[in-house]
Amino acid sequence: MKFLKPKNKNSESVDWKISEQTRYIVKYYAEYLEFTEDEVVDEFLKNIIDDKDFIEWVKSKRFNKRILSQIRNVKEENVG
Repeated sequence: MKFLKPKNKNSESVDWKISEQTRYIVKYYAEYLEFTEDEVVDEFLKNIIDDKDFIEWVKSKRFNKRILSQIRNVKEENVG
């Protein structure tokens, strides 16, 4: 038997503006997956961590240990 994992215990509301087209893409993709729109956006944006150029840029930042610690927590949530 597989046990359920809690969802986004540390979630926060954000206020971003997106295009109408993007809004519809998220809406219908969420409907297709039977996820909430929040879940679709959250899971999709976690893929940014796989961008090697982004990680190299983070490593070049002055406070990179703090940043890496924060974004690694995101990656670890996907393991399992």
